[in-house]
Amino acid sequence: MLSKHLEPLILSFSIEAEDIAVIMSKIIRKIINSPLAPKPVGPYNQAVLVDKTLYISGVVGIDRSTGKLVPGGTTAEAKQIFKNLGYVLQEAGINFGNVVKTTVLLNDMNDFTAVNDIYKEYFKEPYPARAAYQVGKLPVGAQVEIEAIAVVGEIETSKM
Repeated sequence: MLSKHLEPLILSFSIEAEDIAVIMSKIIRKIINSPLAPKPVGPYNQAVLVDKTLYISGVVGIDRSTGKLVPGGTTAEAKQIFKNLGYVLQEAGINFGNVVKTTVLLNDMNDFTAVNDIYKEYFKEPYPARAAYQVGKLPVGAQVEIEAIAVVGEIETSKM
């Protein structure tokens, strides 16, 4: 039974069905850019958060302080990529454990094992889903580029 004081408040409150649809359908897109990671080399953001999904743009091995690729080839670039990727994840309030999918782009598929060795330093079981491709050419002459998709929030993993 409602108190006599609350009845007038409840009876005078109404929302139209179309108002509910507008409220429920609004999706927030938040731009994520870490000041610790290098600025993008083109017209894009480091990452975009939509609901609880973080889409991280392709990351190459650029040193933020110089604005250039780190010297040393694929292994050095991969190490820098994961450093930069970590900064973007941190800016979103998450870490490598929140990553659910990566795409690895290689200038030369012969570098697959070298990149995997670095990859395993940052990702632990259960590993994210992943695809790896050899491509014709990467931005700024990079040997490797990695993009990722992560989820924001507490994660519980179950196996089927």
